Amino acid sequence: MQRYFLTMSILRQFIGLRYPIQSIYQRRAEAMTSHEKLILPKSLVLVGMMGAGKTSIGRRVAARLGVPFVDADDEIEAAAGCSIEDIFETYGEAEFRDGERRVIERLLDRPVHVLATGGGAFADAETRKAILGRCISIWLRAEPDVLWRRVNRRSDRPMLMTEDPKGTLEKLIEKRYPLYAEADITVESIDGPPEDVVNSVIAAVKTYICNKGISA
Repeated sequence: MQRYFLTMSILRQFIGLRYPIQSIYQRRAEAMTSHEKLILPKSLVLVGMMGAGKTSIGRRVAARLGVPFVDADDEIEAAAGCSIEDIFETYGEAEFRDGERRVIERLLDRPVHVLATGGGAFADAETRKAILGRCISIWLRAEPDVLWRRVNRRSDRPMLMTEDPKGTLEKLIEKRYPLYAEADITVESIDGPPEDVVNSVIAAVKTYICNKGISA
């Protein structure tokens, strides 16, 4: 596990993910003035592990940008008429992923908004292809110890209901991080004031849009 994250660290330094450098985001965020209103050309989709802060950060980003916020897990539960935990227990993960895929594809048809997805959504090839093709995707990346501290506070994580939840989390990280890295933008989800991460997300999106020449 340590070897994996050391390798990822080296790759980030010498090869670089698409937009992973937190300090660049922060400087650009600080340079933004109140009159520089960011107009989204398409929806933002937050991806990443459970505990990365997709819902809390996504809600704040949407409020700052003046667009609706949608939580995919909430929409799945509304469509199914039961909790995600119940879906896993009754039907299993495969059926859940199938339903999740259909719900997210429907949500992508909505007008511009900020969408927070579940931890396994972007790991699904079809869902990932749909998101990458139609939206601006943002990986909220957090270090393993940060994720563990956050998720360990709750007991309603179906994927962690195992004899060794920390070990399960580490395996999920190892499997999913290379897939999350396909997102358009990477922002570090650090411990601290949520607004710091929100500023980094907005600055990163602005830079991405400018670099890509995307218009609203």
